[in-house]
Amino acid sequence: MTTTAAMWEARAADGRGAELAEWVRETALPALRGSAGLVRTELFGAPGDRVLLVTWWTAEPVPVAEPPAGLVGRPVHRWSFVSQHVE
Repeated sequence: MTTTAAMWEARAADGRGAELAEWVRETALPALRGSAGLVRTELFGAPGDRVLLVTWWTAEPVPVAEPPAGLVGRPVHRWSFVSQHVE
């Protein structure tokens, strides 16, 4: 079975990292729940008010919604990776 990790990373507008993470928890994640093939989600925070959401899928990943423009300091970055080895 192929697993795809979809990474969604955003840098919040200055000082709005907590608000962006809250938006992910309260809006983006509920929109993904119940999607076919969704295995797991994990939310990370990093210096510089960056927020990273990683989702794991056994089907085509569902895109994460765009956050409100006022919450982000630059366009959202997205990458998908296919698992090649797990121990």
